[in-house]
Amino acid sequence: MRMKEPRYIAIEGQSVGYYGLLALLGVFILAGLAAAYYMETQGHWVTGMSNQVVWGTPHVFAIFLIVAASGALNVASIASVFNKVAYKPLARLSGLLAIALLVGGLVILVLDLGRPDRLIVAMTYYNFKSIFAWNIILYIGFIGVVAVYLWMMMDRTMKPYTRPAGFAAFLWRLILTTGTGSIFGFIVARDAYDSAVMAPMFIAMSFSFGLAIYILVAMATYRWTHRPLGDLLLQRLKNLLGVFVAGVFYFVLVYHLTNLYFTERHAVERFLLVDGGVYTALFWGGQILLGTLLPLALLYHPKTGGSRPMIVLSAVLVILGGLAQVYVIVIGGQAFPLTIFPDAQVSSSFFDGVIAAYAPSVPEIFLGLGGLAMSLVIVALALKILAFIPDSLADGEAVTTAQS
Repeated sequence: MRMKEPRYIAIEGQSVGYYGLLALLGVFILAGLAAAYYMETQGHWVTGMSNQVVWGTPHVFAIFLIVAASGALNVASIASVFNKVAYKPLARLSGLLAIALLVGGLVILVLDLGRPDRLIVAMTYYNFKSIFAWNIILYIGFIGVVAVYLWMMMDRTMKPYTRPAGFAAFLWRLILTTGTGSIFGFIVARDAYDSAVMAPMFIAMSFSFGLAIYILVAMATYRWTHRPLGDLLLQRLKNLLGVFVAGVFYFVLVYHLTNLYFTERHAVERFLLVDGGVYTALFWGGQILLGTLLPLALLYHPKTGGSRPMIVLSAVLVILGGLAQVYVIVIGGQAFPLTIFPDAQVSSSFFDGVIAAYAPSVPEIFLGLGGLAMSLVIVALALKILAFIPDSLADGEAVTTAQS
């Protein structure tokens, strides 16, 4: 069965709503830049960070966006690598969103360094024993690989190379997310981090977070540009989101059950699951209830699974639950004290053996939101400049040339 070729058209971007969206996002970007300048000139003592918690809320946003960038490419990977025809019209937007999210995350990281000029050192000197050095290569390489992948998709003369480029991008994103998860998995000094499960869990997290953001961006784009988006395609995406959310839940269970198996990890598990205060509340209330169980119920319940508002709500809950999960991993893992002397009570003027206090500051939050706004501005401007989305994704108009 032959299916017609999609007609990709750039959005007009001339409406008051479009310029209003850019203006609103611009406010957040300016607020983020102002926050970065404030922290740079005053010193990081104005944030909630300390010698115990050196990765604060900006790192939560940055890691979330970087992980989600890998997952946003999943739609394109399904189309090219697994040759699923229904997803091919969505592939260009998938690649664009992947690059935009990664750029937004990296902007946060650079501005949160305290000394942004030190990035030059990271770009010119590589310690190949450091997973951080490897990630610099992986991040920059990801942007290049996905850019080439988009070129193959958008240039008719390069179409024969689309699938090989898709394979390369698919493998690169798996390696990138493995590297991001391994940052935590390789830190043996932290009881909450040192686990081989971190790498596959981060891959599952990327699938979930990235697809949730993709669904929201796609639905908003087609609604605001008055283009049809069919229920059949949307149902495919929401069912896939449910599978990914369940996958993250599985790896979270494996992670905590593995830690509970080892006696030396009982203290950190009790901290995270029972006595951790805000971290325990975020884990059970944010990550598990709002970010996992409720979205699964909404996505698969017969009365809500077909409702577009409920799909939107589910995607928003997955994103909020994802931020809660990354916050618990990043901040909670640092707040729990280092086990310097096992089976001994330790106290000193350097806060040894003490749960670290941390509360996000306003500049940190604005910097994180500024990076997210940067990603959305890139998407909005790119959609106006180039043809990334088909003019119609209505049911019955599966828009790609393929044999089925």
